[in-house]
Amino acid sequence: MADETGKRVEVKAPMSGVFYRSPSPEDPPYAEVGTEVKKKQVLGLLETMKVFQKIKSPTKGTVVEVVAENEKPLGDGDVIFIIET
Repeated sequence: MADETGKRVEVKAPMSGVFYRSPSPEDPPYAEVGTEVKKKQVLGLLETMKVFQKIKSPTKGTVVEVVAENEKPLGDGDVIFIIET
């Protein structure tokens, strides 16, 4: 289960695209290491064919690692974040 305490959950790219940590270059990132997140909270954006898809947290917890680099391409299934529940 994703809601077990102390479990690490990988948030993966649902498809290939370019990852963005914030809605615009002037805005702060949606999530940083140490950010407490709720289930379905937006963590970042994935641009695929000029369409932006919101990357949402699958569980509540704390972001312990941001694996993906801002404005870099990701492949389908690449890990973006690690959240500890």
